Amino acid sequence: MPNKIKVAFICVHNSCRSQMAEAISRLMAADAFEAYSAGTVTKPRINQDAVETIKELYGVDMNTAQKSKLISDIPAVDIVVTMGCNVNCPFLPCKHREDWGLEDPTGKDRSEFIKIARLIEEKVLELKRRIPGLVDMGQPD
Repeated sequence: MPNKIKVAFICVHNSCRSQMAEAISRLMAADAFEAYSAGTVTKPRINQDAVETIKELYGVDMNTAQKSKLISDIPAVDIVVTMGCNVNCPFLPCKHREDWGLEDPTGKDRSEFIKIARLIEEKVLELKRRIPGLVDMGQPD
């Protein structure tokens, strides 16, 4: 059996949306792909509003399961998903790249974090459904 597809969720600081995507993917799509998150700059800790939201909605404590990582800290990946940084998102070599255009909820109220988490969940499940086609497209002859 071939190695599992590797998906990286990338944002500049790797502290909020990309971390949420990693946690949700590991919970809901582990059978389809390995999930990683990373950025070009790390924060001392993951956004605590994001941590509380993911714990409340999915029962996952990102403080114990994850940490802020640099792009150089993760393995080579097949698919890169940028979160919608509204700046020049970090580059990472891959077979397929897409941007989810998600607004950063940092500094906003809890309802915005919940809204973003639910959007990420929808997008993760949709990506899981599309994985076979994306992988086939990216394979060399």
